[in-house]
Amino acid sequence: MTSVPAPDRALGAVIGSAVGDALGAPFEFGPQGAFSARFPEPGRGGEMCGGGGWDPGEATDDTQMAVLVAESLLECGGLDLPDVFRRFERWAAAGPKDIGLQTEAVLSSGDGWDTAAALHFQVNGRGAGNGALMRAAPSAVHFAPLGRDATMDAARRIAALTHGDRAAWEGTAVFHELVRVALAGDDPLTALPGTLRAVHPGHRARYATVLARDWHPDLATEFNGAVWPCLGSAVWALRTTATYEEAVRAAIDLGGDTDTVAAVTGGLAGAAYGIAAVPARWTEALHVPLPGFGGRVLHSAELADIARRLHG
Repeated sequence: MTSVPAPDRALGAVIGSAVGDALGAPFEFGPQGAFSARFPEPGRGGEMCGGGGWDPGEATDDTQMAVLVAESLLECGGLDLPDVFRRFERWAAAGPKDIGLQTEAVLSSGDGWDTAAALHFQVNGRGAGNGALMRAAPSAVHFAPLGRDATMDAARRIAALTHGDRAAWEGTAVFHELVRVALAGDDPLTALPGTLRAVHPGHRARYATVLARDWHPDLATEFNGAVWPCLGSAVWALRTTATYEEAVRAAIDLGGDTDTVAAVTGGLAGAAYGIAAVPARWTEALHVPLPGFGGRVLHSAELADIARRLHG
């Protein structure tokens, strides 16, 4: 790990996740290698290309929900689950263009914050998507100073607002812990064995498989819209590359759910390498619309302020 101050790593996690999201959005559900086929020479620019219904640099529901979590944490002085859920409901009611089907069903059900996801899971039996993992960078930064047990517990509780399957909770908890380790200046990859021991016993083996050193995304048994291969792919991208830019490029080139895999990868790589490693040509175009909140659009400077306050 390079010597990077913790505040710079916090900015890297939050902004790095948003950048990955915006970069990956135009390539969602496309084939493997599409990003590098279009941009074969790293560093030449133009990668924030837009397309598929997205403007250049526009972040998707991944970052929009992440911002809602972050602003709730800041405005409430900590984790207020009913407040987070209300913000989610308000956002969902405004018709964001890329809301996940499961998340939309939970947030439009009319059920309470503490029952909606569980009831949906009881009826549908599906709740292990990556929609809780994708929004976790700001909360990971906020809870990092409290230690492993506290940050993993917070991740589970936030994930459970929209995802009834504990698999989604555990994947988000692992992400929280890896970011915590990176913010402390340590290598998150070396923390995987200890992190896995803190995963619920009923889910430990499956996460051990996708987080193993010899696992490759081609070995996934589910589409990477599921939480296991999404997290595994992000860790693989971090493990097999040497820079933030290389990691995000590798994540998008996997194809499939490119915006979310790149958002998760960007959060991890941003925490590992710091904000200086996130190319300015990518942050300059970044913007985050917030449907349902008076037409607000956040840019990199606002995200940086949020990250500093979360870390501070």
